[in-house]
Amino acid sequence: MDSKPMDIGAPTKEKAQAAVAAAAVAVPLYIALWQLFVAFAKANIFGFGGGPSVIPLIRHEVVDNYKWLTIEEFTDSLAMGNALPGPIATKMSAYVGYKIAGIAGATSAIIGTVLPTALAMVGLASLYFKYKDAPQMVGALKAVRPVVVALLIQTVWDMGFNSFPIPVTWIILAITLLAIFWLDIHPIILIVSSMLFGIIFLAH
Repeated sequence: MDSKPMDIGAPTKEKAQAAVAAAAVAVPLYIALWQLFVAFAKANIFGFGGGPSVIPLIRHEVVDNYKWLTIEEFTDSLAMGNALPGPIATKMSAYVGYKIAGIAGATSAIIGTVLPTALAMVGLASLYFKYKDAPQMVGALKAVRPVVVALLIQTVWDMGFNSFPIPVTWIILAITLLAIFWLDIHPIILIVSSMLFGIIFLAH
């Protein structure tokens, strides 16, 4: 009797997606909008260094805390965001907000991303420029940078398990590292090229 190989990962993935879908509809719209605002405000306020440093904080909020996305969905959204111009934080907030509550959700998440940090920057800019050379400020920035790197490593570690489902993805990784560190090819070229490769050769 023929038997199909058991896909051990499928049930877990399906359960995770079901949990995400349940979380998206478990609260009223006004609460969801507030949660989106708070989640992205928290992530961006504490994203010292901007850019990549905010990614693990967003991942914590949308994957671990509110469970709006699975880690696979987060990885896919990050890849799409990196293929487009502009700050990654606003693109991620628009993606997650739209998935959870449509245009209103995207608007709330983007406001949470931009408004608190903009107000904080306006309020603290004068203090920073006045005390940026103070030993205490220099020491604080030196101490926080290793934490940011550790958070990035954790995010890469969590995403890595779901980014290499087949052997060819390891080959893509090797080619990408070679192109970045040796050939100095722009990341956008690599992202678009890999997506085209997947469309042509990996679609099924």
